Amino acid sequence: MVDEDAEVFAVLSDLVTGDGDFDISDSTEYVEGAVVGLDPRLLRRLRRGEFAYQAMIDLHGMSAAAARVEVERFIMNALAEGHREVLIVHGRGHNSKDNVPVLKERLKTWLARGRIGRGILAFTSARPADGGAGALYVLLRRRRGAKEPITVYEGAKRE
Repeated sequence: MVDEDAEVFAVLSDLVTGDGDFDISDSTEYVEGAVVGLDPRLLRRLRRGEFAYQAMIDLHGMSAAAARVEVERFIMNALAEGHREVLIVHGRGHNSKDNVPVLKERLKTWLARGRIGRGILAFTSARPADGGAGALYVLLRRRRGAKEPITVYEGAKRE
């Protein structure tokens, strides 16, 4: 509970001081976030699933604490390997208390703040073929000195 309180306090603190550098929007099913000032065309392409993800992690069945550790490890490894997009499958919360997608809610904070937040450009709910509302595409920052482009799918849409 202390960890959750600390997260909530940090988010509220950023809102009050204006230090938050991520725009996050969500609905019951859909979520997306991006660093302030990100080209909207890039976010639109991410949302459409136009980029190829290089790695994925499935968090089904994990507690929030275990999932946080795994997500941090996964993102740090992906950044070290120079990946540009990854997929995080968090589930829709059907096996959670009150059918609430706990990990989906927590991921918004984890990806936008702290240690791994500095390596994230944007995230958005995945297309149905990749998990839909139960998964997130995550666009990572390019490593310094890396010139590797993002792989784009032929035809720009995956179905």
